[in-house]
Order: sequence, then structure tokens, then C-alpha cells
Amino acid sequence: MRFRRLLFFVTVLFAWVAPVGLRAADVAGEQIFPIALDAYGDATVSPALDKILGRARQDPLNVVASLIFLLAIIHTFLASRFMAIAHRYEHLLDGLLARTEDGIDPETAARYDRLRFRAQFFHFMGEVEAVFGIWLVPLLLALAGVKGWAAMIAYVSHTSFAEPIFVVIIMAIAASRPILRLTEIFLGWFAALGRGTPAAWWLTILTVGPLLGSFITEPAAMTICALLLRDRFYDLKPGPTLRYATLGLLFVNISIGGTLTHFAAPPVVMVAAKWGWGWTEMTRLFGWKAAVAILTSNAAYFTWFRRELAALSAAGPSFFPAPERIPLGITIAHLLFISWTVATAHYSALVVLGFLFFLAFSEATERHQSPLQLRTPVLVGFFLAALVLHGNSQGWWIGPVLNGLTRWPLMFGATALTAVNDNAAITYLASLVPGFSAELKHAVMAGAVTGGGLTVIANAPNPAGQSILSGSFGEDGISPLKLLLAALIPTLIAGAALMLLP
Repeated sequence: MRFRRLLFFVTVLFAWVAPVGLRAADVAGEQIFPIALDAYGDATVSPALDKILGRARQDPLNVVASLIFLLAIIHTFLASRFMAIAHRYEHLLDGLLARTEDGIDPETAARYDRLRFRAQFFHFMGEVEAVFGIWLVPLLLALAGVKGWAAMIAYVSHTSFAEPIFVVIIMAIAASRPILRLTEIFLGWFAALGRGTPAAWWLTILTVGPLLGSFITEPAAMTICALLLRDRFYDLKPGPTLRYATLGLLFVNISIGGTLTHFAAPPVVMVAAKWGWGWTEMTRLFGWKAAVAILTSNAAYFTWFRRELAALSAAGPSFFPAPERIPLGITIAHLLFISWTVATAHYSALVVLGFLFFLAFSEATERHQSPLQLRTPVLVGFFLAALVLHGNSQGWWIGPVLNGLTRWPLMFGATALTAVNDNAAITYLASLVPGFSAELKHAVMAGAVTGGGLTVIANAPNPAGQSILSGSFGEDGISPLKLLLAALIPTLIAGAALMLLP
């Protein structure tokens, strides 16, 4: 009853406030939060700490926004705890239903409603993809309360959601049956060199798959690699250490594997045009070094887990591509849809238009298609959209931190910041810092892609992998701490390769 009264109150309040807010949005002028970095007038202020403190004094809402962002990050590390609580309530619900097969009396029904609500609440709180969206509520309320409704509307409307839209659509297309089948055939050629054993598939997916991300984009590569790992490897129930080691390798390798080109990795896309990096520059500065790092990390983990991988290969079946045939024209059409999405990634209207044609084409070729899976892409898009909204208010302290570092400290700083903020945001903010030398640009990019596998929020495709593979890690899902530990060794190898190789 209390919940219903609260829901009624919120509905009435929204119905009263919404028209006022919409009228305010019509007259919303320029964005007043966050303050433009060049408007602080502190270009000559040093050290970085003094600049950060000065900006905090000029607009205390900066501090509030960053504290909310910090709480959201802490929440991601507690997500598995919330999920465990949700599962406990679900077990209580199962027990309650088992005792009431002959009917539910009013008191039991009320208890059922309470337990059901709590289970759903904690399940929602435990969804990593929903965390930053949850913490948007206090951020937007604080902004509306301090700066006004129009300022909050302006903050949201001035934010570009091109990347989240792109990721949602590229994930949906990449997860289609023709693309998965084509990629599986391609990877199967390499796995066949190892007789198609689970160990051969493991090595192929973690080596060739991430490098494919430089051509089909990192979100698409993550989707395909995670799906293949789930079906070809995780279904064989490897031990917990190998499970997390594989996940750490996947996240790090995907993060650095998209650096062979200038259009596939989100942190590269954010700065490639501004810094004059094309395909040639990316391959020379990063791509071949990333390939060396991927091979080295995979070889190290393969050697360490060779006995367990051999046991899985002995116990599990040998996998070869299924005999299913999909007409070549349909596969080519899907590749063209992916090409169109990549080519128009920064123009959301064209991306959505292409997706609508893709939906129509899929309906017309239904016999060769799988049911469209949108839950995971939409959750990941929600995660990224919320992350972008949070990240837009963090430039007041990230910029001074990056600008005050030399080559190696900048690389380490970018790696550390990437672990708690999407790496595309790090490179974007670095592109706003005036006077960056070629050496510093290289360092910040190396740090951003190196740290992209340390946490779920460090790289845009990671939430997709997390959503696809979380069911392979038990009821509590993926532990952020165990993921961090599993990714440390390949992260160190990647950083050394990108910074030390000539």
C-alpha cells in the first residue's frame, strides 16, 4: 500500500513538473554546465592541484558531479553483492510458492509482493549495465536543483549519443546469423590447424578475433568473440581461474586489437582526425605492436594453463563449422550493412536509417536469420549513454591531471584513469589539451588502449562481453576485482609493447 501511494505521488509530481520542464527546454540557451575548460581563465595556474581546487571553487557542482561519478564506480564493484541479495530473495520466493500450492492467503500474497519487489530491486541494482543510469538520477536532480531545469535540459541535449547508438546497432548486426557464420568459418580455418579442439578454438578466438576488430570494429569483434567463447569454451565448464584469465585476455586483446586502423576503436575514433592519424599511422605506431602483445599474452596464458586446456580438449568434442549454408548474397548484404554503419558512425540519423533497412532485409530473408537479439545491445547502449553523460562533467579535473604529466607518467595516468572512465573519454579530453606533442599523444593513446581491459567500464565493447558471458560465472556474475587481477598481466605486456617497441 505504501509503495502504491509513493508511485501515485511520483506520477502526480511528474505530471505537474513535466509541462513546466518542457517549456523551460524550449527557451534553454547555451549549456552552462560544465563550464568550458577555456572559460576558467586558469591557463597559467600551476600545479595541477591548484588548478583543480580553483575550478572546484568556481563551480562547486563540479565536485558534486565527480562524487556522484565516484559512487557509481564503487557501485560497479558492489554489483555482484546486490545480485547475490537478489538471488536470496528469489530463493525465498521459490520456497514460499512451494508451500502454497493450494492457494495463497492475503497475508502470504502481501509477503510475496514484498519479496518480489525486493528481488527485482536488487537484481536491477546488480545489473552492471544499469549502474551509471541509476546514478544519472542524482546527477540530473543536482543539476536541475542548482542550475535550473533549463540547464539540465541543455546539458543532456548538448551531449552526443552517436557512439551509444552506433554500438547498439553494430552489435545487433554483428550478432546476426550470417555474420556469425562467416566469422566462425574464418576462425574455424585457424582452429582447424589445431584439429578444432577447445584449446585451438580458445587460442584462435583470443588471437585472430581481436585483430578482426580493426576491420569489423571492436564492438562487433567483442560480440562475436564472446558468443564463440561462450559456446565453444565456457560451456565446457573450465575452472574459475581459467575462466577469469580468459575474460581478462579477451578484454585487453579487444582493447588493443582495434588499433590497426583509425576507424574501429572508440578511443582512436575520438582523436584520429584531429591528430592526423590515418590507417598507415595507426598500423605503424600501434597496430603491429598490439599484435605482438596479443601473441605474447596468449602464449603466456596458454603455457600456464596448458594442462587444463589439454584436459578440456580431451573431455570435450572437436568443433568444426556447422554444415549450414547461407546464400552468399545474404552474407554480402550483411557485410554491406556493417560497412554502412561504420562509414556513417558519426551520423546517427544515417546509422538508424541503415538499421531500418537491415530490419526489413532480415524480415525478407527470415529463413536464414536468427531472432533479432536486442536486449544485450540496448543494455550496453544504455550503459554507454549514461557513461557519456557522467563523463562530460569530469573534464574539470581530468584535463589538468593529464596536462601536468610527462611521457611515462602520462601513459600510467591514462591507464589508471581508463580503469575508472571509458578510454574514449580519456583520449577525447586529451585532444582538448593544447600543446600536446607527438610523443605525448602516443603516450596517452597507449595508456588508454592498454587500460581498456581492466574493468567493465574501461572500454565501450566491454559491457557487451560482460552481458554475453556473465552467465558463465555463476549466479553472482563477474567479479570486478577478479577481472582486474586477471587482466593485470596482459595489461602490463600490452603497455610494454606499445611503449618500448620501436
